[in-house]
Amino acid sequence: MKLKDQSNIQQKKDHIEEPDEDNRPHPRLKDPFSDNRPFRPEASQVRLLLSETGHSPEEISMVILTHSHPDHIGAAMNIKSFSGCQIAAHSLEKAWIEDVVQQEKERPVPGFKSLVEGSVHVDRILRDGDLVDLGGLTLQVIHTPGHSPGSISLWSAEEKALFSADAIPIPGDMPIYQEILASVQSIQRLKRIDGIGHLLSAWDEPRAGGEAYRIMGRGLEYLQHIHKSVLRAAGGMGSPTEIDPMDLCRQVIAEMGLPLHMANPLVARSFMSSLNTRQTS
Repeated sequence: MKLKDQSNIQQKKDHIEEPDEDNRPHPRLKDPFSDNRPFRPEASQVRLLLSETGHSPEEISMVILTHSHPDHIGAAMNIKSFSGCQIAAHSLEKAWIEDVVQQEKERPVPGFKSLVEGSVHVDRILRDGDLVDLGGLTLQVIHTPGHSPGSISLWSAEEKALFSADAIPIPGDMPIYQEILASVQSIQRLKRIDGIGHLLSAWDEPRAGGEAYRIMGRGLEYLQHIHKSVLRAAGGMGSPTEIDPMDLCRQVIAEMGLPLHMANPLVARSFMSSLNTRQTS
């Protein structure tokens, strides 16, 4: 199994390179903000899970955070406190992991405090190409920005398993990313990994073999569809500086036939990245 180098992605004013797969809507349409019940990943819950699976806190030597968003770092502080483990993440995610108060100010998310218990120090910085030795199993770090600047995926050549975190959007689900072009490039890079046997994505059920590559293709197609819809809607709204992000978001959501609850500030910020891509082309 060989991870090939990332090739250049041609960027045009009104087009982001797209695959051949059809853009078929995914059956899961859920609003992650619709359930306001508090979720607190307390130490007792983590300890219980370890006990139920026949493990102890002392066995945890490292927690790898694929990025800094609250739903991915929730219990990290507690796990470190009772296990003494190291916390590892990309350098571009470090600031928000170590200061969740600042993260909430800069990227407010409904229910933020119910998702994450507190800040935690990052002990190890992970870089693209790093190898993490798990004792008989090695994970290769792949920098996959787009969803966030320092998002990473993890590739196990021994198990033919790819952990893609939030890098691959699912058609029909809420599109949340920071830079659409970076997202496209990251997914295309993952798609060029030879011999993926298992795709383990945070937003989808496990996928095996050829289905893993099809899911990545559909994710690319979804981003292309979004990009075209944004540019089409923005065409009649004046210059980018005159466009109200939420107005644009509502128009795109309506045009794509997505649930109206998806028109929120996080999605609006995602859509605006298409206009930034157009400006820099």
